[in-house]
Amino acid sequence: MGKLRTKDIVEHFKLDVISGSAGLKRSINTTDLSRPGIEVAGFFTYYPSDRVQLLGMTELTFYESLTDEQKEDRLKKLCAEDTPCIIVSRGLEIPTELIEAGEETGVPILRSGSKTTKLYSRLTSYLEAKLAPTTALHGVLVDIYGVGVLITGKSGVGKSETALELVKRGHRLVADDSVEIRQTDEDTLIGSSPELIEHLLEIRGLGIINVMTLFGAGSVRTYKRITLNIDLEIWDSQKVYDRVGLDDEKLRILDTDISKITLPVRPGRNLAVIIEVAAMNFRLKNMGVNAAQQFADRLEKVIKGGNNTNLDDLNDLI
Repeated sequence: MGKLRTKDIVEHFKLDVISGSAGLKRSINTTDLSRPGIEVAGFFTYYPSDRVQLLGMTELTFYESLTDEQKEDRLKKLCAEDTPCIIVSRGLEIPTELIEAGEETGVPILRSGSKTTKLYSRLTSYLEAKLAPTTALHGVLVDIYGVGVLITGKSGVGKSETALELVKRGHRLVADDSVEIRQTDEDTLIGSSPELIEHLLEIRGLGIINVMTLFGAGSVRTYKRITLNIDLEIWDSQKVYDRVGLDDEKLRILDTDISKITLPVRPGRNLAVIIEVAAMNFRLKNMGVNAAQQFADRLEKVIKGGNNTNLDDLNDLI
């Protein structure tokens, strides 16, 4: 999970710091926001003080109806020890009591010119992206016909060489060697490259090459959603590999499962073409066209029909 501080959202959203600048290094540890209307009304029993607090016209209009004693008490309680900041939207005038409370407690009081709902949405998206669970995997990420394919396998199995061939065939490189992965939703994994090695490929015997310089800007992209894993392994004659395509392997990354295909590697196999076809077949499956299942259904009909001649023909195909 990324580390985020109040000063980061100040810089990103160009917020005005009104008071409490001493607290700009406060940590933000949750993606949830709070509009503390019920707290302004006086109910603090379940106050989520560790969230970014957002005050709009509704909250401040009600605030103006309070007595002076209530105003001071409510705003001091809003400025809790673990509150990252309080943002006033719409460029509204900030109550003097809030400015003083922020300065006294070290809670940054910020102001934005954006509408409350729009700012709420933008802040939520930003926090979810920055605080998403993250990990890094050894592999190559390529965008093939819109499918984010994560190619994995032991060192030296040919991942980077395969990626190079895929780029030559018109597909786009996202990351080589190390893939940084963020889980932005329950079933969404976004892969990108570490900044240091972005756009670079390492080819043994050749060295480091810059894919964007060699093949143009259209050969790379900054990030891509990962939906398919191709795991390369040296061909094992003792192992039985899937020949029909009905096996449904999964790879779990963080809390998300993605489809996995184990692809045996041996001389004479054109891995780039096979992976390209795997990506196209994956798209077809998502559209409801499953050739392997169709074949299995046909085979089942033949078996039930008891036609030995057709059964022998199908056995030859398998």
